[in-house]
Amino acid sequence: MRTALYSALRQAALRRTFVQSQGTRFASTSTDAAQQKAKDALGNAAQTAGKAWEGAVKFLGPVGEKAGSLLGAYREPLFYNFAVTREILKQIYRTEGLAPPSLNAIQTAYKSLWTNVTNVAYLRQIVANGDVARVGVYAVEAYGIFKIGEIFGRRSLVGYDLH
Repeated sequence: MRTALYSALRQAALRRTFVQSQGTRFASTSTDAAQQKAKDALGNAAQTAGKAWEGAVKFLGPVGEKAGSLLGAYREPLFYNFAVTREILKQIYRTEGLAPPSLNAIQTAYKSLWTNVTNVAYLRQIVANGDVARVGVYAVEAYGIFKIGEIFGRRSLVGYDLH
């Protein structure tokens, strides 16, 4: 009888410690902090979307108002999704440490490019390897990107608008 009582007490104690340990959460953050962070991000996104909408209406004037009325009920979800996407991209930019190249990196790249182009031995090596087609494609791509930028800058496909 004594062993039966002892085993029953032992099982009850084990059951109680098991139930208590099940209620313990072993996470790096609490759910309250995560929920508050999500609410803050949502508020930020909504505020940013409102500012973006006001800026677009101000910039586009009557055309922007007409476009906004054409969106109808889709306007709010579209701008919300835009703001959320922007915030996510901002976090990725910060997390990955993305940044534009430094002036020194740009100068080094152009200097090495210029030395290769002016070096006759390098040009002969390109011809001997058969890399002329690859370099030609790169040159055409660079020229095409330049021309597209020029068209955008002029705001006209051919020539400048004089009116």
